[in-house]
Parts: sequence; structure tokens; C-alpha cells
Amino acid sequence: MYFPQTIMKKKWEAKVSTTLLSSKSHQIWPLLKDFFNIHKYFSSLSNSNGIHGTNGEVGCIRLCIGSSIPPTKGCDPKINGGEVVSWSKERLIAVDEVNMRLSYEIVDSNIGFTSYVSTVKIIQGGDEGCVIEWSFTVDPVQGLRFEDLVKKYESGLHRMAKTMEDSLENP
Repeated sequence: MYFPQTIMKKKWEAKVSTTLLSSKSHQIWPLLKDFFNIHKYFSSLSNSNGIHGTNGEVGCIRLCIGSSIPPTKGCDPKINGGEVVSWSKERLIAVDEVNMRLSYEIVDSNIGFTSYVSTVKIIQGGDEGCVIEWSFTVDPVQGLRFEDLVKKYESGLHRMAKTMEDSLENP
């Protein structure tokens, strides 16, 4: 008797981090946990807004619109003034106030992400500064290379951290 093999796709998993030298974890945490307004600090997002639930509460959903990751083939991209944009609907699945950590999942998108879960946490860096860690697990994305995706996360996190620090220095 013949049993066809199930082909298992290995998940893409990565963690990137950045150090903020002039900001403490208790200063950065409120900015990060403002789930509906991440576009204020993440430059590749033109907008993010709540579409379900209460901001910062488990189960709430945000719609993120940006251009960092292009829409996948076969998807019907949204058009923004003639410009093709990418979008994702993201649900907050965990918030840990004590350890300053939140996790979210993508529930729908036009960027080809399936089974996507991400965790962002802040670690106090001793007397000075803090570290932001961003990890993700996702099924391989057609049309993207894993290494390129990790680079996008690294550069996005560095820009986000700088923008957060700048906002604290110039409120």
C-alpha cells in the first residue's frame, strides 16, 4: 500500500533587536503597546487604525497600510491615490504588562503571510537604555527570500526605535 508523503513547510523564524541608549523601558512600553497607532513610529506604515475592539486589549484588531512588503501576485491590492499598497489585519493575542511584551497575529493580508505570529518585548538595559526584541514565525512567503525579510525587520525596528526616542526627546 502506498501512502503519499505530506510535505511540511519549515516555518520561517527570526528575532531581531536594537538597543536604545537614551530611553528606559518604562518610557518605550506605552508607545509600543499603543497597538492601533504603531504607524506613528513605524515609517513604512502610512496608517494603522483600530477596526475591532479596544486599543491595547487582547482580541482587538488593527488595519496596517504600508509599502514595505509588496502585495503578492493574485491578491487584489488596495489602491491609495493610484499607488498600490500592502495591508494586513492584525489581532493582539497577548499583552504582558509586567514583562513589557505583546504578541499579535496576522488574520488577513495581501502580502502572502500565513500562520504569522509576532512578539515584541522591551528589556531594561541596566542603568541606561533598553533593548527592543521583535521575533516572528511565519510560513514561507512566495516571492520573498527569508534573508530579505529579516533585513526588512532589522531596518524597520531600528527606524522605529529611533523615531520613538526622538518623540520622547521632542514631545
